[in-house]
Amino acid sequence: MKPSRLSDVLEKLLAERWPVFIWGPPGVGKSSVVQQIAERGSLPLLDIRASLLDPTDLRGIPSITDGRAVWCPPSFLPGPEQEAGILFFDELNAAPPLVQASLYQLTLDRRVGEYTLPDGWRIIAAGNREQDRSITFRMPSALANRFVHLDFEVDFDDWRAWANRAGIDPLVVGFLGTRRGLLNSTSADRAFATPRSWEMVSDTIGSLGHSKDTIDILAGIVGEGAAVEFLAYCDRAISEEQIKKIISEPDKARLPKKLGDQYALVSYLAASAKKPKVLKASGTLLDRLSTELAVLLARDVLAVNPSFARNTGFRKFVQQHKQLIA
Repeated sequence: MKPSRLSDVLEKLLAERWPVFIWGPPGVGKSSVVQQIAERGSLPLLDIRASLLDPTDLRGIPSITDGRAVWCPPSFLPGPEQEAGILFFDELNAAPPLVQASLYQLTLDRRVGEYTLPDGWRIIAAGNREQDRSITFRMPSALANRFVHLDFEVDFDDWRAWANRAGIDPLVVGFLGTRRGLLNSTSADRAFATPRSWEMVSDTIGSLGHSKDTIDILAGIVGEGAAVEFLAYCDRAISEEQIKKIISEPDKARLPKKLGDQYALVSYLAASAKKPKVLKASGTLLDRLSTELAVLLARDVLAVNPSFARNTGFRKFVQQHKQLIA
């Protein structure tokens, strides 16, 4: 299930009381999806790393009241004054079996010991799969049966839409547009490519540029093979100066022919779509790009800056390609 679909399904499941477990490889954005859902719904999010808990942590500690032991629940669980929110147990299946067993009652009965989870709170958990070579413990069947299980699938188009909003370097987006398989490439090596590690690459080249140290650093982020391919692409790729010239003269500037450069151009325009000059140039370029790339540009720019819908070039393009835009 790709991230956009997963997000829609999770929002619908928030209306139910059933806990949800998200399965997926490391570094793909499972926790980010949960965070985005909480932000869209203006819900507080309590992110608890289950792997750091002890079996007794959820029940709390006892105190003596009128000669009887009364269990005081831990402060990280929501109190009765917090009416609604998301209780997120990340890395749940990386927790030892005894810790997982302590979640039995909370996930199904919404209580543990003398503590009761407020009605408006929903439980979501996430974890890596055994084949991802991460630290995992087999989830007991009694606990697994308490969850709705959803599989997270890495999707380039979803990631590209996020990358444009997040300001990921256009060269990273352009490169991965031609080598989509490298967006998430699990490996036995210490460094390997994931959406998270490509974000690190973007931050690194934003700080260091293409210095002599860059190849060694990138190899330590996404692996040597992916780093060499990416830097070779960068050496031949469209420059920022060329992109700026296209923005200045969108009606007559020479457009790139290589697919990777075209993706980089679209990504740059979308990431900068808040600027009026870029918005105006994007409307003009819709008529000059191939239909496929023009649709991509229209959707990406509109997602970043909804006011693009009033652009004359965009409105003309929509009239000509209604079915493709839909």
